[in-house]
Amino acid sequence: MATREDQLLQTVSTLADSLVDDFDIVDLLQLLVEESARIFDATAAGILLVSQDRVLEVIASTSERSEFVGLMQLRAGEGPCVEAVATGAVVSVADLAKITDRWPDFAADALRSGFASIHAIPMRLRDSVIGSLNLFRDRVGELNATDAAAAKTLADIATISILQHRLVEESVVAQGQLQRALDSRVVIEQAKGYIAQSHDLDMDEAFRLIRAHARSTQSRLSDIAADITAGRLTL
Repeated sequence: MATREDQLLQTVSTLADSLVDDFDIVDLLQLLVEESARIFDATAAGILLVSQDRVLEVIASTSERSEFVGLMQLRAGEGPCVEAVATGAVVSVADLAKITDRWPDFAADALRSGFASIHAIPMRLRDSVIGSLNLFRDRVGELNATDAAAAKTLADIATISILQHRLVEESVVAQGQLQRALDSRVVIEQAKGYIAQSHDLDMDEAFRLIRAHARSTQSRLSDIAADITAGRLTL
């Protein structure tokens, strides 16, 4: 059986291999949340990115459940994931029942979701914070220092890959790329809804079907989603 260290090294290698000249940011970040949930024994994981308009948006999640919590957090305008982006520091909440004084609106929403703890790792390169990698667990408990460091390593790889053009061409290029990724996510959500309805599937199963087709045809996830919503592709 592969150890956690083996899983971490394999994920680092996979993330690095994904960084081709025209890599798909959405697919890269989807890989990051799925592997992070597996490695760090999280019930779910999600990523928030800062849009071109400086608004936090959900860009990737392991399930509709984690995405829903992310959207609730944005509605409340508070919580560990928002604070991780604002401060650039890891924010770990071991027990959501104990944060009602700190983030009352978020705490109420999060507890209703069934999660018991949340750990937010900023996606940061020097002074630039572009989002956060968020781990949701259905049990209380700290994110230990080793796991926090390992999660930060994975988030750093993704951050560097997204901002690699910014280091050369200034922030306009990077922000445009991030905005395209966010726009792509809208199309992907539409395609998920269409497939879920037409195939009588839940949203998670619909997304897996779309992603499997994209990988089997070596196509960009956003292109497949656009073809589905435009009626050019039937799965």
